[in-house]
Amino acid sequence: MHTIIVGCGRVGSTVARELDAEGHSVVIIDRKPEAFRRLGENFKGRTLTGIGFDRDLLITAGITSDCAVVAVTNGDNSNILVARVAREMFGVERVVARINDPKRAKIYERLGVSTVAAVAWASNRTMQYVLPRRGTTEWSDPTATFHLAERRVSAELAGTKVADAGIQIALIVRNGSAQVADVATLLQENDLIHVLGTADQIESFDNGSTVAGAH
Repeated sequence: MHTIIVGCGRVGSTVARELDAEGHSVVIIDRKPEAFRRLGENFKGRTLTGIGFDRDLLITAGITSDCAVVAVTNGDNSNILVARVAREMFGVERVVARINDPKRAKIYERLGVSTVAAVAWASNRTMQYVLPRRGTTEWSDPTATFHLAERRVSAELAGTKVADAGIQIALIVRNGSAQVADVATLLQENDLIHVLGTADQIESFDNGSTVAGAH
C-alpha cells in the first residue's frame, strides 16, 4: 500500500512510522522541514516539504487512485482541501481527514471521506482506515473468550447481508450515524462494523472465511 500523509505532527508521524515499519511505501508532507524530526532515524520513507493540497507536489509524492491519502494537519480547512483534491482530482477512494468540527466531519463522512478527530485515538483509527483488515479489539469478556472488535467493510464484502457476513455484527456506523445491525441489512463499502466473536472467528472473518454458525 502506497500512502501519502499530509502533516507530520503527532498523528501523522505515528502513522508514518507504523506503516513504514510494516513495509508499506510512505511519503509524508509538511510545510516545516523540522517536523520530520518526529519520524526518527529508522524511517525509510520519503519526506517532502510543501503544501499538501498542491497538485504538483501530490504528483511528486506518487498519488494515484489506488493509494491512500491521510490529511492530519492541525487545520480542518487544510485537511478538507487535501481530501477534496485527492478525491475529486485524482479519484482516490481511500482518504482520511482529521476534522475536529463534528458537523463538518459528518458531512464529509457522507461524501465517503473517513474522518478522525482527537489525537488520543486518531493514530489507531487512521491505521484502521488505511489498512481495513487491521482492526482493534474494543472489549473482551472476563474469560477472554469473546471479543468485540471494529472492522471496516471492504469492497469484497459490500452487498452482503448481515446474516451472511460470517460473524455476529452488533452495530453498523454508516455516514456518521450508528444503527443496530439487522439481519436483512446490506453492508456497504466503508461501513464501520462492530463484530462479536471468539478470536478464531474474528481471525477467520478477517481472512475472508465463513464461520459456521456465526450469524
